[in-house]
Amino acid sequence: MHMKRIVLIYGTIAGIIVSAMMWLTLGDGQHDWENGELIGYTTMVIALSTIYFGVRACRDRHLGGVISFGRAFLLGMAITAVASTLYVASWLVLSAGMEQDFMESYIAHTKAELEQGGAPEAEVQAKVAEMRSFGELYKNPVVKVAFTYLEILPVGLLISLICAALLKRKPSA
Repeated sequence: MHMKRIVLIYGTIAGIIVSAMMWLTLGDGQHDWENGELIGYTTMVIALSTIYFGVRACRDRHLGGVISFGRAFLLGMAITAVASTLYVASWLVLSAGMEQDFMESYIAHTKAELEQGGAPEAEVQAKVAEMRSFGELYKNPVVKVAFTYLEILPVGLLISLICAALLKRKPSA
């Protein structure tokens, strides 16, 4: 019971942080293509730092100061799952309400970047065609959900591994 409560509390806090930042940076329908990835992944790392505090709270308050690497990792991944689900839900709501077509904007930005970088026209056209093909796939809600989870889950996986290694503690002999 305590672990479920910790997962929900810390996962919700992380989910609210990443979702709020998403709404703040994308809510007007515009995207900062130059800094968006850096802002997004930095926010994910900050938000998912709640994994550390959640695992530590569980270990110290409910498990007598002892937790295995595996249990700490699973707890971190459960917190990640809650946060990621809130992140995905926020993106689905936000992107559905955007006046700007996110994929078209992304394609236009990438094309301009390639052209400014001096890429040959054939390479630019091939990349645009590849992106349009992906854009068609991305219209499928299942694909959109899967790719959105793939943005945040690896960050949570990495942070869960680090926190499990830092917080694991064996019983004193």
